[in-house]
Amino acid sequence: MSTVLANQERLRIFGLLSPAYLWLTVAIFLPLSAMLYFSFLSEVPFGDAEWSHTTENYEAFFQTSTYAILLWKSIRLGLIVTLVSVLVGFPCAYVLAKVIKGRSREALFLLVILPFWSNSLVRIFSWAIVLRGNGVLEIGLNAVLPFEVDVNLMFSTPAIVIGLVHSYLPYIILTSYLALQAIDDNLIDAARSMSANKLTILWRIILPLSLPGLLAGAVLIFVPVVGSFMEPRILGGRVGTYFGTVIEDQFVAVYNWPLGAALSFILLAVVLLILAVASPVLRRAQT
Repeated sequence: MSTVLANQERLRIFGLLSPAYLWLTVAIFLPLSAMLYFSFLSEVPFGDAEWSHTTENYEAFFQTSTYAILLWKSIRLGLIVTLVSVLVGFPCAYVLAKVIKGRSREALFLLVILPFWSNSLVRIFSWAIVLRGNGVLEIGLNAVLPFEVDVNLMFSTPAIVIGLVHSYLPYIILTSYLALQAIDDNLIDAARSMSANKLTILWRIILPLSLPGLLAGAVLIFVPVVGSFMEPRILGGRVGTYFGTVIEDQFVAVYNWPLGAALSFILLAVVLLILAVASPVLRRAQT
């Protein structure tokens, strides 16, 4: 009897999960399989173009040092944006979870997720209006300060970082907020009753217990930022050439889809390798 019930439970679980797995197969693995096939072609197999199977697209990455330089530049950008997002987002999440209560929390939480309600291009061009010379930021500062200032951050690395942090900051706030909400306030009160100062409570209680959410948010930021191309393209100008922008050029401008697909899979492999290497360290940090 127990075996029959167990089989029925498995069938019920399979029935509930099968639509999600089917969607993942169609929406993720099928396009990735097509991209992987394209990466081993000499030409796009459309029209009358002659094509053959080759590994030259992958060999081009190792033969051209520019690709490796741009890949490291993208990884460094991902680390910078992730670090800035953690430094800004974790205190915000703590205030939302442990300090502010009631409707004020709901209003601030709404402001946090507000960037998700607008198109990414709208957000990027809004920052272009703010950061350019004689823009909103410069006009506002000159109206307040008794001396003239020249603020022109457009087409610079800080502008790219600002745009990316604005786009991905909600991820770290949301994941950290959920982890901080799970921390029992009695633990913090007990630490205070034992004369623990704020820094000790933060370092010995809050950070260790909220670390899983913090790390999850960091991964959610780092992975897409490494391959980003819109913010570097629009806010960075000539200095906004990264690995993601090169991949976009191969698909949109050069129409060299096989090389673009190969570079995409190299980027995917590097990101997965970084996460695999960091996984034991992150696992030990959570214990």
